Amino acid sequence: MTQIAKLALEDGTVYTGKSFGATGEIDGEVVFNTSMTGYQEILTDPSYCGQIVTMTYPEIGNYGVNEDDVESGQPFLSGFIVRENSRIASNFRSQESLDEYLKRHNIIALEDIDTRSLVRHIRSVGAMKGVLSTEDLDDASLVEKAKNSQGLVGRDLVKEVIPAEAREWTEPLNEWARLPAESFEPQDSKHVVALDFGMKWNIARHLAELGCKVTILPGTATSDEVMALNPDGVFLSNGPGDPEPVEYAIKTISELVGKVPIFGICLGHQLLSLACGAKTFKLKFGHRGANQPVMNLDSERVEITAQNHGFAVEEETIPDDLEITHRNLNDNTIAGVRHKTHPAFSVQYHPEASSGPHDSRYLFQQFYDSMAGAPA
Repeated sequence: MTQIAKLALEDGTVYTGKSFGATGEIDGEVVFNTSMTGYQEILTDPSYCGQIVTMTYPEIGNYGVNEDDVESGQPFLSGFIVRENSRIASNFRSQESLDEYLKRHNIIALEDIDTRSLVRHIRSVGAMKGVLSTEDLDDASLVEKAKNSQGLVGRDLVKEVIPAEAREWTEPLNEWARLPAESFEPQDSKHVVALDFGMKWNIARHLAELGCKVTILPGTATSDEVMALNPDGVFLSNGPGDPEPVEYAIKTISELVGKVPIFGICLGHQLLSLACGAKTFKLKFGHRGANQPVMNLDSERVEITAQNHGFAVEEETIPDDLEITHRNLNDNTIAGVRHKTHPAFSVQYHPEASSGPHDSRYLFQQFYDSMAGAPA
């Protein structure tokens, strides 16, 4: 039996569709992702904590779900919206359907709405707070709940997704993630301490693939706890939400700059910039998708990148000891920075892809080289 579900936005807009996955009611910031594939990786990316994600590609679920392509131990997003949930999961690696997976993890999902209309609305008005419900179907009630929901600004979502304890990571890239002609030469082992603010597992796989010993610490770790492990380099992971409330991480990073090579991705990029004295701001509707063009200012080459963030570094606040290395070509926002005197650099996008393009994998080698003494 088909069950009606509704999405209400804080500006009074309401969409009515059909429920799949779990039932219930949740709130979150409503955003969209332009990827054609990779819905399983999106579902399990901790960076989506607190968000209701809309996929722009019209049919989702057509290749099912498997246990290999997850980016964390569970889905972290609040809700999921698609134009059509495929009733057929056709892939030799599929182990269950998208509907079954969402039910098992208690994720509420909505289909059969005009996702083009929703995405155009978000692009015009901006990302908004919303409520997704299969229980309360009264428009006025849902809109009021959306208005009163917490939102993301000023909220520390990192503490909702970080691991409870440290762990060693040894798993390299799986065969499906390697490029067809890709081979890795054994290198001298370097010890990387990764500060986990909501890290995608494929990042750790890339570091392990390079031959690094990878120790993952919760993002709340202090600089003394990091340095006690005698790392050759420190990695700053991606993660959810507003970076400015994550003051403990900013303090830790500021104390690590100059002591050890540092590489940051996404939230890690924002936190490194904040630790060096810059400020961040909230984007109108964010950058989320596997097809975002970025200019490498050193090589003057364009990279197609995977991105997922709603905040960016404010250019006017970049301190003198940082230089801009990459720019987003859609809106000219900062997509990468590098410290002028210390081996520390970061990018706003995801060079580990999963899923997405592989244009930026060189950044992992660049980090390894900085640990080996070469300039970043």
